[in-house]
Amino acid sequence: MQDHDFAKRVEVNGANVYFEHHQHPTASETFVLLHGFLSSTFSFRRLTPLLKENYNVISIDLPPFGNSEKNNRFIYSYDNLANTVIDLLDHLNVSNVHLTGHSMGGQIALNVMKKAPSLVEKGVLLCSSGYLKKMNWPVTMLSHIPFFHLYVKMWLTRSGVRNNLENVVHDSKLIDDEMMFGYLKPFLEDDIFKALTRMIRDREGDLSANELRSIQTPCLLVWGEHDRVVPLSTGHKLKQDIPNSKLVVLEETGHLVPEEKPSEVLAYMQEFVAANGEELVDETQIEPLFQKGLSQTLISET
Repeated sequence: MQDHDFAKRVEVNGANVYFEHHQHPTASETFVLLHGFLSSTFSFRRLTPLLKENYNVISIDLPPFGNSEKNNRFIYSYDNLANTVIDLLDHLNVSNVHLTGHSMGGQIALNVMKKAPSLVEKGVLLCSSGYLKKMNWPVTMLSHIPFFHLYVKMWLTRSGVRNNLENVVHDSKLIDDEMMFGYLKPFLEDDIFKALTRMIRDREGDLSANELRSIQTPCLLVWGEHDRVVPLSTGHKLKQDIPNSKLVVLEETGHLVPEEKPSEVLAYMQEFVAANGEELVDETQIEPLFQKGLSQTLISET
């Protein structure tokens, strides 16, 4: 990291939270990045270097993932994880952020926008989870059984890192040893599985359509055309329910859009935050974008 970049852990909301802070010498705008389930700041490793050229960037390991604390006494509800993000940004004295969430991180971002709308200037939802219900009660009950965390560990081990990565990227050629180890590393200690067991009990389900309709923060939705984890139909539905939202679809892309198409994602994010309430792209802008190599499908507002 450069001199004006740092990584540290701080105690907020009852947990030791790890974050990476890239401070631009002149930028006034800040992107805050929230990763998805079973992931970490590592998932933004290709997007962060591009963002930090023109913006301040704060990338957070949501508990219990990455380098943040894995405590089975922490409440891992989305509501409380949103509180954790809010408290961390308050601790850092940061506001008016562009809150960016991938997959589960998108749902946490939506909770932040609902709870603290003045904190977020614009939201970017990358293949955000949506409309998932609370875990069914038999699984919740089973999670109280001693050593249930060993079953969680066995399930994740059996599925394997490579199989999971092949499910989230469209082109498996992107998967290399660095990627596999980066996503495996946080799961080499047993504490994560105990925390995940607690997370099964705490997760309250995603925001309802009515709750989404109350969110007035301008939101950009970016989706992979071939997302097998959170299908594009979820993106269309979120676009309908979030009042001030726009959706773009990246061709030949799966679920892990920050890894698969970082330059294209960056271009849409920059266009969005510079729009000042205008349409993301109008008909006269479509051709120039294609000429710049952004051969994605644009879904304009209906």
